[in-house]
Amino acid sequence: MPGPDKNRSVHGRGRSGRLRLLGSPPALLAMEAAVAFAAALVLPYLAHRFKLNPLDRIAQVSGLAAIQFRFALLGLLCIAAVLLAARFRHGRHFDLVTRFAAAAVVGLASGFVAAGAVVALLGTPWPMFGLNGDSGRIVEWAHAVANGQPSGSPVYPPGPLYTLGYYAEWFRGGNTAYAFKDLQILGAAAFGPLTYLAWRMLLSPVRALAFGVAPAFTLIDAYKPYSQTVLAVLIPTLVAMVVALRRSGNQRWPLLLAVGGGFGVLLGLMFLTYSGWFLWSAAGVLLAALLYFPWRTGRLKGLGHLAAALAGFLVVAGGYLHVMLVEGQNTKDTNFRFDNYTDPAYYLMWRTDMPGKNVGDWPPLGEYGGVGLFAVVTFVCLGLVLWLGFRRPLPVTIVAMFVSAWLMRMYIASHMYSTQTVQLYTRTNNQLLYCGMVVCALTVHLVTKRLAERHAAAPADTDPAALFGRVGRTGAVTGALVGLLLLLGTVSSSMADRYMPAQDGTYRVLPWVSHTVRKLDGSCPKFAPNHTCSAEGDQSWLSYIR
Repeated sequence: MPGPDKNRSVHGRGRSGRLRLLGSPPALLAMEAAVAFAAALVLPYLAHRFKLNPLDRIAQVSGLAAIQFRFALLGLLCIAAVLLAARFRHGRHFDLVTRFAAAAVVGLASGFVAAGAVVALLGTPWPMFGLNGDSGRIVEWAHAVANGQPSGSPVYPPGPLYTLGYYAEWFRGGNTAYAFKDLQILGAAAFGPLTYLAWRMLLSPVRALAFGVAPAFTLIDAYKPYSQTVLAVLIPTLVAMVVALRRSGNQRWPLLLAVGGGFGVLLGLMFLTYSGWFLWSAAGVLLAALLYFPWRTGRLKGLGHLAAALAGFLVVAGGYLHVMLVEGQNTKDTNFRFDNYTDPAYYLMWRTDMPGKNVGDWPPLGEYGGVGLFAVVTFVCLGLVLWLGFRRPLPVTIVAMFVSAWLMRMYIASHMYSTQTVQLYTRTNNQLLYCGMVVCALTVHLVTKRLAERHAAAPADTDPAALFGRVGRTGAVTGALVGLLLLLGTVSSSMADRYMPAQDGTYRVLPWVSHTVRKLDGSCPKFAPNHTCSAEGDQSWLSYIR
């Protein structure tokens, strides 16, 4: 009998090896990331081809509707792919397609907000706010650091400045102003995928989308997207680090040190990008670390994990940390804003330092002792999530960071009169709201897991199909994706509308100013009001600052 075909055998083993490699968790996660980032660029690209006047309100509404239509259509195609995967080959590829569909929905959602920024800035090369305010300072400082000079503020996070400076050198001929417009759009688009990937360290795809990304969309911002992105990514990263610390007592040393060092490097990069959230979160994370430190099973390994994380952090951000500890002591924020004159216990909405012309009573009067039902639900869920997940590091760490930010907020505000400084304490609004939304989502997460565990046939861990017990995997995933698609589409439209150009005393004035700044060639932007512009642009925004 003839012997085996050695060439075919070797070729078969090679093909099988490649398939196993593509099916490995790191490869699948990399493909998820690629799908999410690619999907985030689709809507901004399509919006770039719109033909409309962004200063006309009817055009703005039409632009938002056009983005919404494309978002819904592409999202429904993703859901259709999930349904087809459930029917063909006995659902063999259902989990894989679900994974990619969730990533695509995330990318499309943040791409929606980025597409709104594209529409708002059609016809002008300038970023939001032109060369005024924070935008102008960032553009100036980035140009300085790109040319080897110190920035105007040693305590300002260097990450955005160097990123903008080098991006401008590579793609915009050194023009940091025009480059900042690109990064505002790209930063908004990247918000969803980065947040999703951070929550994927803790949750399965659909649960990461529902219980992590959806709450984070209260933060998405196209003006300075990096600060809010750091918060959205930092919260799950710190939780994942606490989870890894809890498990470190049973880990092998090489893996333990690699994981700890990786967390340290990641935290260092975020610290270089925006450091404020670290201050608000520090006490809560310290408490969680003490609670879940492996005191009995491996104290030495726990210390090794923390030492590796600290070493990774210091290698990346040690220099900037030293600057913050030295120079930061002398940095005082004496700019009192609208929110500094309101009830410090109210955090559910932030009206910014340009609250608009018709604010009315603020905070709005709620139904329960002046407190709205949303706040009541949040605090009820905070109690429930501790009850249902008291031994789990995910809910406990989130609650600890909420309490930490709350205490820091009240501490700084209580000294506001004596020091006449505000130290950006109202920025804790964002962390409190985000953590509160996550707490509400985690309550649903824990309840559904408890229900699933009561059914012998239900998956035991974090399978997204366990959402509704025995109703069925296809129905559970499809229902979740449809609901989340509509929710994220509506939220993204609202957040995109927030920056449609207008002179109404709100942040809409930022892109309005961009259309009134004279271009570098001396001409006006295409849609400049009355075809007039100036070197600094419309300065009426100064009357809106309170």
